[in-house]
Amino acid sequence: MTSQISKQFAAIIVFVFMSVIYLHAQQSDADAMLNQLAQLKRIEAMQPDSIGPKYQLALQSLNFAVMNPHAAQTDNVLAQAEQTIGQMEKMKGMDQSDLCTLKGFLLMVRIVQNPAQNGQRYYLDVMQNYEKALKLNPDNTLARQLQEKFLEGMKQATGPNRQ
Repeated sequence: MTSQISKQFAAIIVFVFMSVIYLHAQQSDADAMLNQLAQLKRIEAMQPDSIGPKYQLALQSLNFAVMNPHAAQTDNVLAQAEQTIGQMEKMKGMDQSDLCTLKGFLLMVRIVQNPAQNGQRYYLDVMQNYEKALKLNPDNTLARQLQEKFLEGMKQATGPNRQ
């Protein structure tokens, strides 16, 4: 039984690794990203009690949304990500630092979609989620990177060089 679980986990890791490489090679191709999301959704459906596939589905959905904030599919992708994050909140063993990172990323995408409407509304929540993630796990690289990108984007949006 354990070896079958290990094989499934190894297969997921290989798939995710290949997907990340593929997505980086095809970042400008929204259709390729949507296909990858569909594959992740199938894997997640096959393992509904597993955190790993849900985490990757949510993360890649948010990556798609931040790179394609105004694409026709973005609202559906974001709704799916939000639902997946909600499911993860209820799971035992979910890393709270990772959960806070995903929540912050979701709100950050909302700001990217509509800065004028959502910037003030979600700014504090984004910062609080990233800060909590880093307090829970100071080695959370994704939380640190997203926090830095967010602060950089906010400086550009409000700085003296704004056009």
